[in-house]
Amino acid sequence: MKKVPVLIILLFICVSCAFSQSQFRAVFYNVENLFDTKDDPTKNDNEFLPDGVKTWTPYKYWEKLKNISRVITAIGGMQSPAIVGLCEIENDSVISDLTRRSSLKAQNYKYIVTDSPDSRGIDLALLYQPDQFKLLHYNEYEVTFKDKRRGSTRNILHATGRVVNGDSLDFFLCHFPSRTGGQQASEPARIEVADLLRTKVDSLFVVRGKANIIIMGDFNDHPDNKSIFQTLEARSLNYFRDDYELYNLFFHRIKERDFGTYYYRDRWEILDQIIVSGNLLRTDNSIKVKNSEAHVFKPEFLLERDNSSGNKKPRRTYLGTTYTGGFSDHLPVYVDLLIR
Repeated sequence: MKKVPVLIILLFICVSCAFSQSQFRAVFYNVENLFDTKDDPTKNDNEFLPDGVKTWTPYKYWEKLKNISRVITAIGGMQSPAIVGLCEIENDSVISDLTRRSSLKAQNYKYIVTDSPDSRGIDLALLYQPDQFKLLHYNEYEVTFKDKRRGSTRNILHATGRVVNGDSLDFFLCHFPSRTGGQQASEPARIEVADLLRTKVDSLFVVRGKANIIIMGDFNDHPDNKSIFQTLEARSLNYFRDDYELYNLFFHRIKERDFGTYYYRDRWEILDQIIVSGNLLRTDNSIKVKNSEAHVFKPEFLLERDNSSGNKKPRRTYLGTTYTGGFSDHLPVYVDLLIR
C-alpha cells in the first residue's frame, strides 16, 4: 500500500477544517447623529432640522444613509456582516430607510431598535442577517441614575439569538453617557451604566452557565477606566481565562499611539470596544473569537488629514456647524467568530 505524503495529509486537514467552520462577523459603529429631517416635539432634535443650525436637509440625510451603507458593505467584503450594532440613531424610521430604501436593501437585514428616554432621542439599533442569527428574544434596560440631575441616557440593548450550529449567542449594545462636563465629573454616570450591565451579564451566567456573550458599544471611556475595568470587570487577555469572566479585546492596545476609534485633541482614543465572555476565547468551544482579536475598520476613505497635527483622523459629517459630507467622527469596530 502506498503511503500518502505528509504534506497532502496536512493540506486535507486544513481544507476540511475550513469547510467545517463558518465565519460570523459582528460590527459596531457609532454613526454620528443619524437624524431624520422631521421634528419630534417630545425630543430636542431642533439642531437636525432643515431650519436648524445645521440645516439638516433631505439631501444631507440621504447622503448620510448612502455613506453608512457604503461602510457596512465595505466591512463585510464578500459577505454581509451577520450583526451590525449602530448607535447615535434617532428612531426606527431612519433604520427602516437605511435597510429598505438605501443600497443596503440588497443585503436583506432585519433589525430591532431601542426606545430610550434620552433627551435628544438618541437610540441604538441591531441589524442582523436572519440566516446567520435567528433572533429568539430581546430586551432593553433603562438606566435610572441615583443623582436625578443627570437626566436620562440611552438604554442597553440585549438580543439573544441562535447561530447556524444551534448554539445561542447574546449581544449587549451600549452607548454610555458622554464626557460632557469633564471626564471626572461625568464618570459616575458611566459607572452606574456599567454596574447595570454587569448585573445583567451575571444573571446570564447564572441562568445559562457558559454563556456566549459579546458586548459592543461606545463606552465614552477607555479600557482601563473605572467603568470598564473595575465595574464591568472587563479584563485584559493577559489575565487568566475563565469562562465566567469578561475580556476586553482592545485592552492590550491602550498604549499604542496610533490605535483608536475616536480622534480628540491630536490623539487617538479607544472609546468603541468589543468585550467577550471567556467561553468565546476557548479553542475547544463551538463558537470562538478568531485569533482572540477584534479590529478597527480604518480604510483610507474613512479618513482625512488633521491640519493641526498632520495625522489622519475620521472624516466626519460636520465640523461644528459646517457640513463636510463625511461619514462619522468614530471608526467602526468588528470581531470575527468561528462557528463549528
